[in-house]
Amino acid sequence: MGYLKSNDLSKHNSPLSNLFKQPETPEEWMQYALTEEQIAFYKKSGYLSGVKIMTEAQVDILNEELEKLQKVNEEQKKLFYHYKSNESEDPNKVLFHAIGGWRVMLGFHDLLWAPAFRMAAYQLMGNSYRLFHDQLFCKPAKHGGVVAWHQDFSYWTFTKPMNHLTCWVGLDDANTENGCLYYIPNSHNWGLLPITGLTGDMDAVKEVLNSEQLKDFNNKKANVLPKGYASFHHPLMMHGSYTNNSERSRRAVVVNVMDTNTKSNISSFERQEDLKDFPPMGVDGDILNDKCFPILFNPDIELGKLKKEILTVNNA
Repeated sequence: MGYLKSNDLSKHNSPLSNLFKQPETPEEWMQYALTEEQIAFYKKSGYLSGVKIMTEAQVDILNEELEKLQKVNEEQKKLFYHYKSNESEDPNKVLFHAIGGWRVMLGFHDLLWAPAFRMAAYQLMGNSYRLFHDQLFCKPAKHGGVVAWHQDFSYWTFTKPMNHLTCWVGLDDANTENGCLYYIPNSHNWGLLPITGLTGDMDAVKEVLNSEQLKDFNNKKANVLPKGYASFHHPLMMHGSYTNNSERSRRAVVVNVMDTNTKSNISSFERQEDLKDFPPMGVDGDILNDKCFPILFNPDIELGKLKKEILTVNNA
């Protein structure tokens, strides 16, 4: 495992190492299938937690790569869509946030093809899907910054229609002490809300909520997970994470996927500057099919006749 010098790994739309063994038959996918209860929970609550994606040994490899990703040179940095060593708005806190690490490191590239991730994402999407983009969120021990309450799709309205899914994978054990993720169950039914900031005031979003939505905040759930485990959430799910004042780091990788027919919707997007380093998205109505948006799962190819036996959000 390691950095392929001068190579943009987005040129490769399949695994490049043996880090994640791929199923060789449709039957081998069955070991990764979510249960009917898990899918029902996702449909009702807007998220699902506790899905094992990686072993501890695989996590260790990614964390070794992560150290290198936090020290990239200017040439390597050009492969990222976004790279901030510290995106926190609090000068006393630190939040490393980068988008595009899969283009630079083998492990993060091949994570996109981790079978447990791919199968769960298919079941929760209900159809073929592409990579949208990956992200890294790292909070150092003692002074890790917040990721304020937000909905992912509020930042993604340059695409249409909304048919996306987010997978959050812990690279450290995550709990309430070191800044784990929190969810507001059922908040995916609130509709699209305006952006109120990602790394500043943790509770800024409350200014745009109605009384019923504010009550729902009393039911927030901590997404406590061991490293290597994942949670999946709906693009309108309200979520965020508090500061890390503990003695442990809280590192995570996020994989965002989208329907294979997702289209560009950039003409009326208000934050064009945010997209200057993103992959080509054409004009409104163009399907996002650049090499940086590879298809990660096609059930007809992967599952064949077993496709009809796999429960998804569409048939569970």
